[in-house]
Amino acid sequence: MTNSLDERITRSRTLLSDHDLAGLADLLSDLREHEVTRLLERLDADDRAVLFRLIEKDTALGVFESLDPPLRGELVDALRDDHVVALFEDLDPDDRVELLDELPASVARRLLSGLSDGERTLTAPMLGYPRGSVGRRMSPEYVRLRPDTTAAEDAPTVTATTDAEVAARLCLEYRTAAVVVTDSERRVLGVLTVDTAARILEDAEDEDAARAGGSEPLRRPYLSTPVGTLVRSRVVWLLVLAVSAVLTVQVLEIFEDTLSAVVTLALFIPLLTGTGGNTGSQAATTVTRALAVGDVRTRDLGRVLFREVRVGASMGALLGTLGFVVAGLVYDWHLGLVIGATLLTVCTIAAAVGGVMPLCAKAIGVDPAVFSTPAGCMYRAPAECKVSVKNPERTAEHDRDHT
Repeated sequence: MTNSLDERITRSRTLLSDHDLAGLADLLSDLREHEVTRLLERLDADDRAVLFRLIEKDTALGVFESLDPPLRGELVDALRDDHVVALFEDLDPDDRVELLDELPASVARRLLSGLSDGERTLTAPMLGYPRGSVGRRMSPEYVRLRPDTTAAEDAPTVTATTDAEVAARLCLEYRTAAVVVTDSERRVLGVLTVDTAARILEDAEDEDAARAGGSEPLRRPYLSTPVGTLVRSRVVWLLVLAVSAVLTVQVLEIFEDTLSAVVTLALFIPLLTGTGGNTGSQAATTVTRALAVGDVRTRDLGRVLFREVRVGASMGALLGTLGFVVAGLVYDWHLGLVIGATLLTVCTIAAAVGGVMPLCAKAIGVDPAVFSTPAGCMYRAPAECKVSVKNPERTAEHDRDHT
């Protein structure tokens, strides 16, 4: 399949360079809808527009709907107005809203004005809901039943301003075909279908996976994403982590004399920084997940902090006891005491900071998932090195007193 697709991409580029439109049309006619979509995703914007004009009308709409919103936006810019308006008219209202979010305001207004009155009436109200809300992802087209019709059970209901991911999870949790979307007065506005819910959760998981790795999620297929965009999506966190590493070096330099006196201590620095980072990442990931499903709110910051301090202290006590015994048996009981106390302190601080950072991010309008993994790398090294190196000054003095 992959080799076949690569061959077709090479063939299409050759035909494009030769301006062989008839050959391109024959090539496209032999492809299924999903194969055409994958082919277009691998081409640049200009070539994509040329091929799209050659797709049969019956296939064009399905291909257009299957493309990621940024690629749709590029096609809208490249195609003639009459062609675009016809495609836009045939889209479902929720797909129209998703596309309009990717377009400049002037282009969006032009497309809206080209809709028929009925389709504009369905689409325009959805644009008034906040981005990320279920009101922008619902379908305003649904079947109305008579008031005296009975049902086995009530369908789950959310308001239009509810976060789309929360509504999507509700849909899958109840295993229902749709979630009813209402206004504040419980008047039905539309439905969130199970297909749309699955797509919302898939997009959310992709974003979480990208941010967990310290990069911004891509808004288009990887192979059609410009190199500059890939660099921008990753470099920010690398710069932040580089600054963190510089701070770590500065802390170690400040306590160089202490490390010289107790050389064995340096052997435990990877253990301390790694444990603290993992503890903070676990706390941040847990709280981020709780935020996503609605288990906690920003107003719960105090409760979350108190809980994570207890969790961190408990884990620190267990790990600290282990560190105390191992370091004491292998090296020295005074060093073991320092390692144990440092593990207790590091785990407590890391869990507390990791737990509150997603809530603080949510409060200032930043995606909490950004802090799920890189957070541990940001704060763990400088603070933990300072704790672990500063405490053993007493150990060094003790050793000097006994030499």
